[in-house]
Amino acid sequence: MPFANFKVPEKTLTPKQKEEIVTRTTELYVEIYGERARANTMVLVEEVADGGWGISGDVLTLAMLGEATPTDTSED
Repeated sequence: MPFANFKVPEKTLTPKQKEEIVTRTTELYVEIYGERARANTMVLVEEVADGGWGISGDVLTLAMLGEATPTDTSED
């Protein structure tokens, strides 16, 4: 079963953006493995709490990166 796991900072994607990640990732696997992959492809979008991730040994936060959260996090 194809599996993709995306870890993103929490509250940085709208539900519509998460849906697009799932849809486009599934389509990529279908493109590579053929239509048989569609029914078995699992895509997981995990939101990591602010400050719960880092790079090069440094903890990163959205404030440090100057990132803004999406203004529309409601379901479409």
